[in-house]
This record gives sequence, structure tokens and C-alpha cells, in this order.
Amino acid sequence: MSTKKLIPIKLAGSTTPEEDVEERLVRQGWKRLTTIGEPRLSEIAEAYRGMGFEVHVEVWKSEGDGCNTCLDADTEMGKILGTVYTRPGNGQKKDDELF
Repeated sequence: MSTKKLIPIKLAGSTTPEEDVEERLVRQGWKRLTTIGEPRLSEIAEAYRGMGFEVHVEVWKSEGDGCNTCLDADTEMGKILGTVYTRPGNGQKKDDELF
């Protein structure tokens, strides 16, 4: 029997209100990849970790004037969405179980 592994999502409220989370992450060398929900969120995070990247996930919150209709609908249905950020890791890739 396999158990489902979910990745931890960092809460955006962990910074000061004046500080934009994405600006802080970009300054630290992170690159935003995508915003998505489970189970793909964990799959993407694990795939990038497997390629040797550091992975950071922030909880997604609707903001701005852009079209967020689909993402807003998902959150209204109780789905938790995360924004995936990566940056180059230490260069060590995980061994692929298949090879």
C-alpha cells in the first residue's frame, strides 16, 4: 500500500506585509515556474529536485488585475494551489530508480 506524499507549502504570510514574496524570492535567486494544485504540484516539485534543483513552494493567493478565474474557482472548491520556484542546486542529481 503506497501513501501519498504531499510537499510542504510555505505560507506567504511569513514575511512582512510590505515585502512582496516574489520580489524577495527573485532577489534570493529563485525563478517562478508555475502555479498548480495537487497532485501535479508534488510531481513537479519532485521532478525538479530529481534534476538537482532546489525547490520552494508558496501558497497561491489571488491578487492583481490579471485573469485568475480558473485559479479562483479551484480555491473556492477547496483546492490548495502552490506556486513553484526553483534555483540551481548543488549539482547532485538523485539516482533514477529505473536506471
